[in-house]
Amino acid sequence: MSTAKNTATNTDKSTIVATDKAPAAVGPYSQAVKAGGFLYSAGQIPLRPDGTMVEGSIAEQTEQVMSNLAAVLAAAGCGFEHVVKTTCFLTDMNDFAEFNGVYGARFGSNPPARSTVAVRGLPKGASVEVELVARLP
Repeated sequence: MSTAKNTATNTDKSTIVATDKAPAAVGPYSQAVKAGGFLYSAGQIPLRPDGTMVEGSIAEQTEQVMSNLAAVLAAAGCGFEHVVKTTCFLTDMNDFAEFNGVYGARFGSNPPARSTVAVRGLPKGASVEVELVARLP
């Protein structure tokens, strides 16, 4: 079940986006927030919606991350075609090519702007995390 809650932030109105088709937030944050004509997602790691971690290759982990993001986008009335920017985090840049293959398949010929950075660690021992910004249709 997908839900959206309206909340007031300062003088601007924002809407919290939440779906049970992606893992629940594991801290004090929202899966995504609609504000100012855009959707801002939290970072997604390779957790299944039931909260269990996907183990295995970077391709398997990235597939789960992208599925989680697809669910959050859908809950907000968007798709990958609306994404304008992503920030990607890898614990090992040697995984970049394998990550890129799975990631790129979701965007086709019009990919968004992207930053990819190597980090020392990610929550729950994940190897990959992706967050995004999408324009609302």
